[in-house]
Amino acid sequence: MEKKKKHQNLRMILDFLRGSKALFILSMLFSALAALADMVAPQIVRITLDYILGSAPLDTLPSFAVRGISLAGGVAILRQHIAWIALALVSLALVKALCQYAYEVSRTAAAETLVKTMRDSLFSHIERLPYAWHMKNRTGDIIQRCTSDIDTLKNFLAEQMTNLIRIVVLLALSVAFMLSMNTRLTLIAMLPVPVIILYSFYFHRKIGEAFLDCDENEGLLSAMAQENLTGVRVVRAFGRERDERDGFEAQNSYYTDLWMKLARPLATFWSVGDVLSGTQILLTVVFGALYCIRGTMGPGAYIAFLSYCAMMTWPVRMLGRMISEMSKAGVSLDRIRYIMDSPEERDTGSGLEPDLTGDIVFDHVTFSYEGGNEVLHDLSFTIPAGTTLGILGGTGSGKSTLMLLLDKLYELPEEQGRISVGGVDLREIRTEYLRRNIGMVLQEPFLFSRTIAENIAIQDDALGLEGVREAARAACLDETVMGFSKGYDTMVGERGLSLSGGQKQRTAIARTLTRDVPILVFDDSLSAVDTETDARIRSALESRFGKATVILISHRITTLSRADRILVLDRGRILEQGSHEELKRAGGLYQQICQIQSGSGEVVA
Repeated sequence: MEKKKKHQNLRMILDFLRGSKALFILSMLFSALAALADMVAPQIVRITLDYILGSAPLDTLPSFAVRGISLAGGVAILRQHIAWIALALVSLALVKALCQYAYEVSRTAAAETLVKTMRDSLFSHIERLPYAWHMKNRTGDIIQRCTSDIDTLKNFLAEQMTNLIRIVVLLALSVAFMLSMNTRLTLIAMLPVPVIILYSFYFHRKIGEAFLDCDENEGLLSAMAQENLTGVRVVRAFGRERDERDGFEAQNSYYTDLWMKLARPLATFWSVGDVLSGTQILLTVVFGALYCIRGTMGPGAYIAFLSYCAMMTWPVRMLGRMISEMSKAGVSLDRIRYIMDSPEERDTGSGLEPDLTGDIVFDHVTFSYEGGNEVLHDLSFTIPAGTTLGILGGTGSGKSTLMLLLDKLYELPEEQGRISVGGVDLREIRTEYLRRNIGMVLQEPFLFSRTIAENIAIQDDALGLEGVREAARAACLDETVMGFSKGYDTMVGERGLSLSGGQKQRTAIARTLTRDVPILVFDDSLSAVDTETDARIRSALESRFGKATVILISHRITTLSRADRILVLDRGRILEQGSHEELKRAGGLYQQICQIQSGSGEVVA
């Protein structure tokens, strides 16, 4: 199982790396060249001190170094022109600086390209996930996975993985040069290295578990902030500022404590690493000095050896850090993979695009949400094409569920009935085509932080102002909007908070009316408008969409009274059905509601 998970993670990373892979390889190459320049400099210093200025025999040097000295004119010439060696060191430093610059530029470009690819992929995938998936996952947690977890993964790949080749070059060449100068001292210097690697693996697991807790609780904190900012009007209306603040502070304190808990193993990890690295350098200095005193090592070799030892300390520490950071990146990768592995909404049928002007038939439909009780119980009814069906029922009666099934926001299982339009099973109709041909207005419409005109025309970019105003007039909104100082250029604010409930509903209705669709659904979407405006909107709908099949869900009898047929639902079952006049005289629940609303001052025809 663990092997399969690693394979899936690797495959996902490779997919994310499309477009940035070449940049990452280029950054690794420049990093390796910078490391190589680092390696050469101590050798130049060693040769200068021991062989040019000193009296060590040249035959102990590698053949390529001897040939280089000969090409420069020999030891005597170099001793007279020592500035040439200084110039070589300056040139080497310049090469290293250029390589380092190229590394930073290519690494940054690779990292930002990677982040863009990851965000684009995640957003695109989330947009195609089923409605049921969104209902099960908190928005704040999804946002946290798409921001914080992406940054964690980016930092690991851009800062740790790009240095991998440099680490390998530094370690390999450092050890090789050190062995060529003094084998015993090399073995002494290498003593702490296995310990550093072993304890890094030990902390890898501990840090990973603690970071997972931190990451998940950051998602909860983000969700709380997002929900409170979105529902700020509700919080203010009910005076819950203190309660919500206390809840947020409690979660924030718990989240902070988790990071403090994580800080302890991290502090231990880095402290132990510092001690071991310091011990490594101390052993090298002490034993190297002894070898110099005994004459088994020259001063140039000693200085070069100390340089390589110091250089080796960084890659060993980085290797340990890479192992510990890998645990964080692994947690973030798993959280991102949870989204990417969630199956997208797909058509299971033939993908037909039939004429949707026919009858809508619910045939023995039974439905329950995942893990819940039945919401609909063996419902059967027909909506003849071009007619208006009214649906009345209390909270939890299944009214909205019917519409969610009709729009395929939830899939109806094969064994739980059938819904068809014009005789074609909904399962066989292409989902995107079906939704383009159903205009749906919800009780709590969502408006984007854009102008009123942009919200109304969101389904048709080519719709001009006159088309927007025509739809607004049908929704009895035009006169209201023209009364605003900026008219249709008025910004509605986040989720439409700057508009009243009735104005938001009418804006959503206007948005739906910009398309000529065969099926219109109004899910209690006239609840926030007065009865006079309600009547005007219904009259406008009849004149504008006389041939469309209209489904009206409402608690208001006046809204339903002109429907061709009305269903009264109770706990997922059809309690009554008939015309307004028939139900008004039937002596059932509809008549009771009609009498109550008549007594409250609403005119019921």
